Amino acid sequence: MKRKSKLMIVVICMAALAHHAHAQTNEELVNRPIAGIKGGLNFSNLYVDDVSDENARVGLNVGVYGQLFSNEAFALQPEVLYSTKGSRVIKSDGIIDQETKFNLNYLDIPILAVFKLGTAAEIHAGAYWSYLLGANIDSDGDLGDTFRKVDRDNFEDWDYGLAGGIGFNLGGVQLGARYNYGLNTIARSRGARSLIGNSKNQVAQIYVAFRLSGTGDDNNDGY
Repeated sequence: MKRKSKLMIVVICMAALAHHAHAQTNEELVNRPIAGIKGGLNFSNLYVDDVSDENARVGLNVGVYGQLFSNEAFALQPEVLYSTKGSRVIKSDGIIDQETKFNLNYLDIPILAVFKLGTAAEIHAGAYWSYLLGANIDSDGDLGDTFRKVDRDNFEDWDYGLAGGIGFNLGGVQLGARYNYGLNTIARSRGARSLIGNSKNQVAQIYVAFRLSGTGDDNNDGY
């Protein structure tokens, strides 16, 4: 409950910032929605108490984004992304080499406050919600190659957490990095808890975003 309360406070603060930016900007600039597509790599892992990048699983993120109430200093950015998460375990003792990946596939919905540092860069901060689409275990190595789907009912349908990062603008293209810190325990069933315990998601992302419509200023040289 404490984590949910903190998350609600973040969302309320984001909404207040968006309202303030809207009130301080004239109608011509506010009604300039920006839309685009984005994609990149995920470096994901599961954590219980301490976050670690050991044996991170490499996956992908791809989807669409928009910027609302956009002006020269601020915007509110919702996104809808397909995002692969999970972790991997590598066994290598000089005799047997085996890699096992625990794969979780989500539909991510980040809602981010965007603080614009001129036209060159942006700071992103906010929250995300994720809906679990599927899960599987993929193993390759000396002990054989196997692929097994896992009943998604073993895991919580929804994940949520905090997100933050930075983007660098090159005309209509943005290169960025982001970190998602999960706050919800993802295992639901006894079997899932025996496998991953009270693990939560953590994901580092790098991405490239392409603006398809809209502009952030009158000169059309902002992101």
